Amino acid sequence: MNSESNKISVISPVYKSEKIVDELVRRISEEVSRITENYEIILVEDCGGDKSWEKIEENCMRNSKVKGIKLSRNFGQHYAISAGLKEADGDIIVIMDCDLQDDPSHIKKLYDEFKKGFEVVFTKRIARKHSLFKSITAKMYNSLFAMVSDKNYDLNVGSLTMISKRVKDEFVRLKDQDRLYIQLIKWIGFNSTYVSVEHRERFEGKSTYSISKLFVTAIQGWTSYSDKLLRLSVYSGLFISLITLLVGIYIVLSYFMKSFQPGWPSLIVAILFSTGLILMSIGITGIYIGKIFDQTKGRPLYIIDKKINF
Repeated sequence: MNSESNKISVISPVYKSEKIVDELVRRISEEVSRITENYEIILVEDCGGDKSWEKIEENCMRNSKVKGIKLSRNFGQHYAISAGLKEADGDIIVIMDCDLQDDPSHIKKLYDEFKKGFEVVFTKRIARKHSLFKSITAKMYNSLFAMVSDKNYDLNVGSLTMISKRVKDEFVRLKDQDRLYIQLIKWIGFNSTYVSVEHRERFEGKSTYSISKLFVTAIQGWTSYSDKLLRLSVYSGLFISLITLLVGIYIVLSYFMKSFQPGWPSLIVAILFSTGLILMSIGITGIYIGKIFDQTKGRPLYIIDKKINF
């Protein structure tokens, strides 16, 4: 692959990172220019409420290779990535978080693998740098996601990826309202590989992923990429029905054997348990119906407020 003839687009969603933008642009420019001078850096500001957009504007004024997209409101990380992919015109596209925990120096490592004929290069993070609380909650989320999804889920696959223009075009064609970038890229397929990269300390500030955001993302992932929760409610219902049948047989036999003892507490517990299971099943079904409702609205995935250098 001739690096001079292939344009590289680096896309980074930006959220509450005003103190990181300058360093992010500097490092990306420094690393990508070692591969080719034909590149662009697309920063998608997801309305974090700080001065991130102003910093993006400043960098766009200084360097025409830096391009800025400002969304009309906070849509979320994966929608910001979708916006960047739609506007990117590179032959090779890199997605990376803005916090610099994935060092831009890894781009060359991904590129070396990409040149071997792969269309998707994923990264596996080693020595992940998170707080103990974040590490525990993230591991719980990843384990549950793997349990309820229909595919194996690697806990350490990060956002840093390199994809071909063909993969990017297929991603843009997808109309899924629920967007989880890595899962959609895996669904698209094509020849892929993995490289191991070190996960560094965040350059500045703290992660903006709260427990509530992690929970919402978990529900979104579990219900968007598998119907296993629906099947789980069916299996649970069958199991409870079987237990109820066995208990019923036991009660009948006990009655005829004159050893039957009325047990109101156990009856109440059984009723409450069954009611809880029914409500849970209805709730799971409701979530899936809600997703169908959202999908049929036909709304755009995001709305762009401003663009610079396009």
